[in-house]
Amino acid sequence: MTTEPETTDEAEPGQPGAGAGEAEPGQPGAGAVDGVPETEGTPGSEAAGDAESSAEGTAGSEAAGTAEGSAEGTAGSEAAAAAEGSGDAAKPTEAEAELAAQRVERERIERRKAEKQAPIEAGTKLSGTAADLLAAVRAVESGAKPVASAFSEPPAPRRPAPEPERRPEPVAAPAGPTVPAAQAVAGVRAVLTEGGAPDTLAPQLAALLGDGADLQLREDPWQLLRVSGVRPEQADGFARALLGAECGPDDERRGRAVTVWLLEQAALAGHTALEVAALTTALAQRAVPDPDTAVQSALAEGEVLVFQDALDTAAPAAEAAEEEEGAERPVRVLIGLERYALAEESLADALGRVMNSVPKEDGSAADWERAAASAGGSAAELIRAVAGHGLVLHTGGDASGAEAAALLSAARGLGLRTWAAAHSRIGCDRFTARLAPSDLPGGPQQGPGTGVSTVAGLLSGAEGPGRDADGALVLDLLVVLDAPQLDVETAAMLAESLPDGARLVLSGDPGVLWSAGPGRVFADLLAARVCPQIASRTPDPGPIGELISGIGVGELNQVEAPGKEVVIVSVRDAGEAVHRTVQLVADSVPRALGVPAEQTQVITPGHGGAAGTRALNAALKERLNPGPGRFGGFDPGDRIAYSPAPGRTLPGRVVKADADGLHLEISGAPVVVPKERVEQCVRHGWALTAHQAVGSRWPAAVVVLPGDAAQSLTRPWVYTAFGLAECHLSVVHGVEQALPRAVAEVTAKPRTTRLPALLRPQVPAAG
Repeated sequence: MTTEPETTDEAEPGQPGAGAGEAEPGQPGAGAVDGVPETEGTPGSEAAGDAESSAEGTAGSEAAGTAEGSAEGTAGSEAAAAAEGSGDAAKPTEAEAELAAQRVERERIERRKAEKQAPIEAGTKLSGTAADLLAAVRAVESGAKPVASAFSEPPAPRRPAPEPERRPEPVAAPAGPTVPAAQAVAGVRAVLTEGGAPDTLAPQLAALLGDGADLQLREDPWQLLRVSGVRPEQADGFARALLGAECGPDDERRGRAVTVWLLEQAALAGHTALEVAALTTALAQRAVPDPDTAVQSALAEGEVLVFQDALDTAAPAAEAAEEEEGAERPVRVLIGLERYALAEESLADALGRVMNSVPKEDGSAADWERAAASAGGSAAELIRAVAGHGLVLHTGGDASGAEAAALLSAARGLGLRTWAAAHSRIGCDRFTARLAPSDLPGGPQQGPGTGVSTVAGLLSGAEGPGRDADGALVLDLLVVLDAPQLDVETAAMLAESLPDGARLVLSGDPGVLWSAGPGRVFADLLAARVCPQIASRTPDPGPIGELISGIGVGELNQVEAPGKEVVIVSVRDAGEAVHRTVQLVADSVPRALGVPAEQTQVITPGHGGAAGTRALNAALKERLNPGPGRFGGFDPGDRIAYSPAPGRTLPGRVVKADADGLHLEISGAPVVVPKERVEQCVRHGWALTAHQAVGSRWPAAVVVLPGDAAQSLTRPWVYTAFGLAECHLSVVHGVEQALPRAVAEVTAKPRTTRLPALLRPQVPAAG
């Protein structure tokens, strides 16, 4: 790769001068109100576009206990004691003893949880609207007052609900929406037609509303907001057509529906809940005349939940003084959807169990130390941390994967059952290449092999070590790569699926974009400091690695690129950006650098716009694989991006199409997408957004930064997009000084989450 590209195609290597951002979850688009995003209709909004293909996930399975519950801090030692007291007559094997100890531990924990019946006093010093809201919710939950009167009377004590039992269970593979009966669809279609709404929404509404969907929709037309992509003003028009004079902005049905809709939009932006003030402000801007009443109505109907979390504002000394005097710490009142809020509570509970269930002295300390000494460097620090802790965080760039591989090799040498999981199949393949042949299943050494799979495959049961009778994964150490991509539901199921005594390592680059789903699990854990954190000292190599390292600390540096590793192509407008991108992929990069077009990935900020994925994919298809697109716009040989579930994008190619659907090849495996699902799940894939591509790397990447994306540019987006290139990075530059300004000043947008507050009582020993 010594031949230089033609000077008409690229400028000299140097400092990128411009960039573009993506409407990532956590960054509200234009029109956002107090952290509640306007994802629909926002140019370049990636989160909304990807959400169109989503089905309701199953990661946060059963209902979790309330936030006031605390983890059992000494479960591991008590279970061991119970096992020792069982007698020597039968002389059980070590495995039988371990299983018995685990059963005893679970029974003891459940008994203790069932004994927690004292009323919860937190929040009694609230005042104003927050106090009235909390008091009303307590009265309704206790059954002491009817809904109508509860919100006008003084607070009543809340009856604590018993915590349900939670057991780790396999998660079913993502599936398409349930197909409703033809008669139900016809009934919904008739109501939609009467109200002037598109009848194409009928199958989705019938599946969402279930039995009697047509009657439900007629009685409450704002149920139309349950469909992804429908906006309040569209639902208002539908309601006016059905209800006539009965329809008004103060209708409590409208208030409830808009409340839920706003929380769904917040989840698309990465929030697991919203503060009451932010939610009521957003409701007022949506023409809800009495936001407080709307929230109260949604709470009374069980559509949303209310939570109060202590604020971590006091220093340890002041905190201790407050407890001594009996004073209460300040709290914040949050409103959230049950699905995400309870998943976050479940995650905190499961992480508390993981941190406290690892045996501290099991006779293997010397073996762990010998393994660490032979590894050296950051890998040695990681091995030592894992030796004595159930949960460890490992941070670093792509090169730090070698340290995680060294950890798995050491653990396997000690006889532990190990497994690694990555966000994407490309990430799995890259990590597998770092492992020694002896560490792979079927290796020449004795003992269990190290498996590598996607996180989704591990949870669904399609890949992985299998599960025991209690539903726990059969392993002793799990390393999760690309940990910043974990949303709360996925993270909760991973933690719940670990058996007692297993170790969990979350490894990833904290500088990349956060998860597409709600939450910021990895960042919250780093901020909470409840477990060891090992920072890799292994830098990513070459000019691209040097460029990325600077971006990570807010500096956009010039780098020497003698082999054309980094090239800048300046453009004046979006049309020129598309033209130069096609020229780079199809001609310049293959000819000058020897990287074929199929190994070059185009990255752009969003799906819409004159230089979004749609425009770029159309131009790239015309040049690289022209065809009539007879099956939903696709032809054999097309590069595609397949999204089987929210936040998951699998690159592949089209093989053929027939009566069964669109046949794809994804990482060498065949996948058939039914015809009715193609429009929702499959896009052309020569160009992707950074969120679609995160967790993967390609030999060459062309990052397109059109001028209209300057306002959404952030440091995490630039860091992620530039880091997707392994050997060559071309930057199609059209935003002038927006790139260096964003790298220096625009960090990740905050997300409202509850995990740090929930971890404090779950892990009392972490203070």
